[in-house]
Amino acid sequence: MKGFKNHPYIPNSDVETQNEMLREIGLNSLEELHDEVPESLKLKENMKLPKAFRSEYELKKHVERILKKNKSCSDYLNFLGAGCAQHYVPAICDEVNSRGEFLTAYGGEPYNDHGRFQSLFEYESMVAELVDMDVVNVPTMDGPQASATSIRMASRITGKKEVLIPEILDKEKFLIIKNYCSPDISLVEVKYDQETGYMDLEDLKGKISDNTAAVYFENPTFVGVIEPNGDKISQIAHQAGAISVVGVDPSSLGLLTPPPQYGADIVCGDLQPLGIHMNYGGGQAGFMATRDEEKYVMEFPSRLFGLAPTSVEGEYGFGDVAYDRTSFGHHREHGKEYVGTQSALWGITAGVYLATMGPVGMRELGEGILQRSQYAIEKMNEIKGVKGSYFNSVSFKEFVVDFNESGKTVEEVNKELLNRGIFGGKDLSNDFQNLGQCALYCVTEIHTKEDIDRLVNEIKEIVEGC
Repeated sequence: MKGFKNHPYIPNSDVETQNEMLREIGLNSLEELHDEVPESLKLKENMKLPKAFRSEYELKKHVERILKKNKSCSDYLNFLGAGCAQHYVPAICDEVNSRGEFLTAYGGEPYNDHGRFQSLFEYESMVAELVDMDVVNVPTMDGPQASATSIRMASRITGKKEVLIPEILDKEKFLIIKNYCSPDISLVEVKYDQETGYMDLEDLKGKISDNTAAVYFENPTFVGVIEPNGDKISQIAHQAGAISVVGVDPSSLGLLTPPPQYGADIVCGDLQPLGIHMNYGGGQAGFMATRDEEKYVMEFPSRLFGLAPTSVEGEYGFGDVAYDRTSFGHHREHGKEYVGTQSALWGITAGVYLATMGPVGMRELGEGILQRSQYAIEKMNEIKGVKGSYFNSVSFKEFVVDFNESGKTVEEVNKELLNRGIFGGKDLSNDFQNLGQCALYCVTEIHTKEDIDRLVNEIKEIVEGC
């Protein structure tokens, strides 16, 4: 178009330019672009926006000043977890996932992008080895979506519309699962043993029925408890014709028994512990895994990459498996579920992490986390009025610290810790009121003995007034 005062690829707000563009498409005003919007929804006054900055430099300085008000985990010592934990990210993970051929190749079709296909195949293979399953998907948006999708898969496979889930579950994850399963799948909560935190097997037996599609449980649980009755839970599910779905923390699987060995049919979890930085509003991914059986494979809504023969006899390449079952396959309306752009980049990152760590590295990771968390619990027990673990059971990475007899609320303790440069544990008093004043603390491989000792000493001063 002639007469442009600004560059054609920069948004134009010049009135003369706007009018020329409107004439080109046969309109007289910008309002005509939105005739379909009801008048009751249109803003009739100017938005209360701050004065515009005159340069990019001024805008950058302004945003930097705002960001400096935040205190990150680089500034403060962090013991928060509850679904997003601070792990060490090897430099090679960032190096690989920032390469242009991966960073910009978020899409791709069956006829191109074979390098990315191979990278995702390798990722799927390593996660499959970690969880002792055959088939793994291209990542979901996060762990909760993976849990919700696994439940819907189980419902489609069994044709049933009821799912049993643990009462002691991350409330945000519960809401995501509930939203994802609405309106046709009902969720029934199973109680937990108040002393150990294990799933209550008698309550499970009383609530499972012929209508149950799946029993979903986590190991470790949301509060870090290692569930020793996985085989019994799976057996109860199978006897009722239901599927056993287990949510896991992949950082535990170099140490703990993989779920299929205690009866899991579908395994799911969050990939964030595998080389992915904590990010507010991003940097999350989830996975699902099953046996290589058609009834399971055909219910995956997201992409699966496998080995496929090429036009050259004896030669194989990497390609989509059963592509038509996806919502972006040839029959979109027949897709198992709608799937948009997924977190493939984080799958590649997790693959790099697993390749870097190897089986020995993953075992050492799990051992280190378990040892650190047990040390923290023991030291917490030395504080008057504080119990290092609310539950009488073994915990991995996360554990519930009991402040009920300390004379302090979790809110008060966390406020004091924040003043001392420490992010305390997640306050559970709202989500799990029966626990009273308890907090969920998280310890990973990044925490040193000095870090844990500092936390314990600070809490001791806050509680005992020393």
